[in-house]
Amino acid sequence: MTKQTVTRRIDSGRLIQSGFSLIELMLVIAILSIVIAAVFSQLSTAQQRLSTEETRLDDFQQARDFVDQFFRDINQIGTPNMQIMDTTQTFSPTLTTQTSLGLSDTWANTYIGDSRFAVGLTKIGPNELHFEGSMNGDGTVQSVTYMINGNGNCQYCMQRSQINKQNGDPLNGQAPSNWGTEVNDIISSTVFSYFKYDGTQITFGSSTSTIDYTTQANAQTLANVKTIQINLVIRNNQVMDKQTGLPIETSFEGEVSLNNCSMLATGQNMSCQ
Repeated sequence: MTKQTVTRRIDSGRLIQSGFSLIELMLVIAILSIVIAAVFSQLSTAQQRLSTEETRLDDFQQARDFVDQFFRDINQIGTPNMQIMDTTQTFSPTLTTQTSLGLSDTWANTYIGDSRFAVGLTKIGPNELHFEGSMNGDGTVQSVTYMINGNGNCQYCMQRSQINKQNGDPLNGQAPSNWGTEVNDIISSTVFSYFKYDGTQITFGSSTSTIDYTTQANAQTLANVKTIQINLVIRNNQVMDKQTGLPIETSFEGEVSLNNCSMLATGQNMSCQ
């Protein structure tokens, strides 16, 4: 028997492992870097916008709180007045007349200086407003003033003063005090605009001009005011919009109608007499 040798040829296959080349890895890293940079850029922009909107919202809320307070005050203006209190009845102490106070505003009601009566508007201007009314609703009359830089120490602040009315001149006898700041950083050249009963706007010579009741013509003007508009533009130059590099500005507008009756003149649309 012939011995045969069987040779088997065994082919062993190689396991070929594939992967990324260095160039491909660098390309992927570059793309990821661009994507991440874009994401962070958007986050930064969103944060800047959020910061801007938070500042603007704070300013808007400040303006809104002021307007709400102002509207509450205006709703009480001119009360109590001649239509509520019968001057033919006996008062204790007796009613204080203009004559007893040395006043001579003959076009106005004789009791404008009595602390128990609210005259209504006493002085108006583009950036200030003076009036009387029972702000607390308890019948006690207060003299209220809204004025930019009322205390002289806050140039761009709208400030408010409220004091109990005393017998005397409704303007000079009621010196504003106890100022409280309502709104900061006002840049509006005109905060208050006034309109008569017929819709005619009252004009002023400048932002510091005022009209008070101490002349007959002015008293009639005050007794015809029906609507007051408010225009607030707030800008804090210390707070910049990080996107534009400009100070953040916020604006707010409002309008309120007066329901008071004025004791300043007779025969006018808003007169008590």
